[in-house]
Amino acid sequence: MVDSYNNKRRRLVEFKDGCRYGKFGKTKAYELIAHERIKAYKMGGKTMIDLDSVDEYHASLPRLETRAS
Repeated sequence: MVDSYNNKRRRLVEFKDGCRYGKFGKTKAYELIAHERIKAYKMGGKTMIDLDSVDEYHASLPRLETRAS
């Protein structure tokens, strides 16, 4: 599939594989899709997850700051 915005190929995988790649469950995946944190597309009857959007989501997570003892 070609993205019409920047002429780049999308890395789309089936929903369950996107969840496995992102290390989250299906409830969290639907939440992220609803809040537009990751992108999903319908292909026939299947929901496909864009792996680049999962990578962008992971990159946007705040870093955990630990306290030095």
